[in-house]
Amino acid sequence: MIEVQKLTKAFGAVRAVDDVSFTVGKGEILGFLGPNGAGKTTTMRVLTGYLPATSGTAKIAGYDVHESSLEVRRRIGYLPENPPLYPDMSVASYLDFVARIKGVAPAERAGRVNAALEMASITDKRKELIKRLSKGYKQRVGLAQALVHNPDVIILDEPTIGLDPKQIIEVRHLIKSLAGNHTIILSTHILPEVSMTCDRVVIINKGHIVAMDTTAGLTAQLRGGEKVLLEVHVPRGKDKSALHNMVAGLAGVRSVQTQALDGTGRYRVEAECEKGHDVRSALAARIVSQGYELFELRSVRLSLEEIFLQLTTSDEIPAAEGTKR
Repeated sequence: MIEVQKLTKAFGAVRAVDDVSFTVGKGEILGFLGPNGAGKTTTMRVLTGYLPATSGTAKIAGYDVHESSLEVRRRIGYLPENPPLYPDMSVASYLDFVARIKGVAPAERAGRVNAALEMASITDKRKELIKRLSKGYKQRVGLAQALVHNPDVIILDEPTIGLDPKQIIEVRHLIKSLAGNHTIILSTHILPEVSMTCDRVVIINKGHIVAMDTTAGLTAQLRGGEKVLLEVHVPRGKDKSALHNMVAGLAGVRSVQTQALDGTGRYRVEAECEKGHDVRSALAARIVSQGYELFELRSVRLSLEEIFLQLTTSDEIPAAEGTKR
């Protein structure tokens, strides 16, 4: 549905987007992440026809963004970081105006406006002037205008900015409900939102894509091995070193860190294992057979925040080779 090949956008000597390539399948939700100034918004503006590319190509539903700009715009719903609102219009009249300029047929216009109001949870605000709305409600009106013409592709730049926690959850559920029938690119600084909403993640830094995969796939690529976290009670007659040696002596375990939790003999153990080795079953059997009480045993994964920081805080741009595109 979306195909970007070697896309570059330069502002003078500065390349805001440099040789970026990625695809988004029909019905997929793609999270687009990066620090401020990384090139996210510039990429979105090129995709929507707001800015011309310096070089490279971008296609939406088979149409080239540069050569078939109007066809592309008919198929896109775009919510920029600052919604394009007319403050002296009412919410319903503004959405009707957007539906008209988006080419919605007159017979379908009222139904599409009502559907957009309902999806954005602003039906009760339909007669309000936009200038009288709070920042959060203005953001929801902006989301409604991106949906009113039922586009194939929806591009959302920080869609939950200014919303309260309840509204954020509602928008998250809305985005998830749109998947399958719509292809979505979502840019956000709220990283847990990406984990809960997106099928895949693209991380961009200094104009370059540095990683592209599912969050689970990125975790597998970036960590050096598997990690297992345990909480164990050491019985009388055994000490911390005996626990450490028992875990460290298991095949596949590379290193062990042990920390006392309290004065009752409970310890937290973190075992780093060789990549591809799942030692949980053997580890649980050994601990129980030796008379230790096992309170917790689980795999430890990198959070999306840790992945993001690892890929975007280096002075050098890491190669994206090996990531799934």
